Amino acid sequence: MVVDIALPGLDGYHVAQGLRTALGADGVFLVALTGRGHPDDRRRALEAGFDLHLLKPVDPRVLSEALASAPARGAPV
Repeated sequence: MVVDIALPGLDGYHVAQGLRTALGADGVFLVALTGRGHPDDRRRALEAGFDLHLLKPVDPRVLSEALASAPARGAPV
């Protein structure tokens, strides 16, 4: 699942934390897609439960490779 960090209301960090709580560590592969590229932003995304932190604008090939590298997790939605 690709999630933007800067969402109105409930930000991407909270979305990731909620998904990890609901689905467990292996329930979903989470990719943070954000314009926030400071090392603290990357750390915060990983601590929130994201597997990867990608910066906008992301090259479509990089995103495709990232998603293809995701381990099989949980049941398809």
